Amino acid sequence: MNSAPESDLAAGPVQSPHAPLPAYYRDEAEHQRFLQRIFDETASDYDRIERVLALGTGSRYRRMALQRAGLRPGDRVVDVGIGTGLVAREACALIGAAGSLVGVDPSPGMLDQVALRGVQLKVGRAEQLPCEDGEADFLSMGYALRHVSDLGRSFAEFHRALRPGGRLLILEISRPESRIGNALLKAYMRTLVPVIARVVAHRRSTSELWRYYWDTIEACVAPAQIIAALRAAGFEAVGRHTELGIFSEYSAVKPAISKARS
Repeated sequence: MNSAPESDLAAGPVQSPHAPLPAYYRDEAEHQRFLQRIFDETASDYDRIERVLALGTGSRYRRMALQRAGLRPGDRVVDVGIGTGLVAREACALIGAAGSLVGVDPSPGMLDQVALRGVQLKVGRAEQLPCEDGEADFLSMGYALRHVSDLGRSFAEFHRALRPGGRLLILEISRPESRIGNALLKAYMRTLVPVIARVVAHRRSTSELWRYYWDTIEACVAPAQIIAALRAAGFEAVGRHTELGIFSEYSAVKPAISKARS
């Protein structure tokens, strides 16, 4: 396995998707412990709450986004931050029996909830993928970019794991550009969603997760910075498609011919 060594990951400036959030953690060590706890504890409730919040449209949207990004039958897919398998489920339907999918996530609790036949599951982080060089035709990440520690190192790993000509899709939620839209989404995510989570799950940590979800959305770097980091990692044809002004689809391609870097 040719994952990047820890010494390489430690080099260079860190590009965090957002500043530390003191209400949840104060430094990177606490960040990793918090994420491990919150996702392990809420894994069994995650799909049920997502279905309520998405009003039944989540699976259709994910499948359409994968199609827009160029996922094809027979593709070898690496799904980073697979969670409970919501994106992976749609990917498996599109790649068919001739394709394959590897799901990577740092949360064993989330991986325990993946019920997809033939999918290979691995514990791992975006900054150090447990994948061979060039093993994927397509790499996806669904709503997990805000939880990584370093955008540059994550994107470098995505680039490494893709074959030349391979395609990338990152799904995220972005702040609305208008003040009114931002205020409405904040009220929904910060107030209503935690209440729904508490009622549906009867678990305090589940409502905490969804409050944290909004706080990372609000604090996340602008889409232009994400696009710039993808280009800096060596991707080309980098673009962003949006739905309803908040659902961002970042797509990119690893060049078919390697380019020498200065």
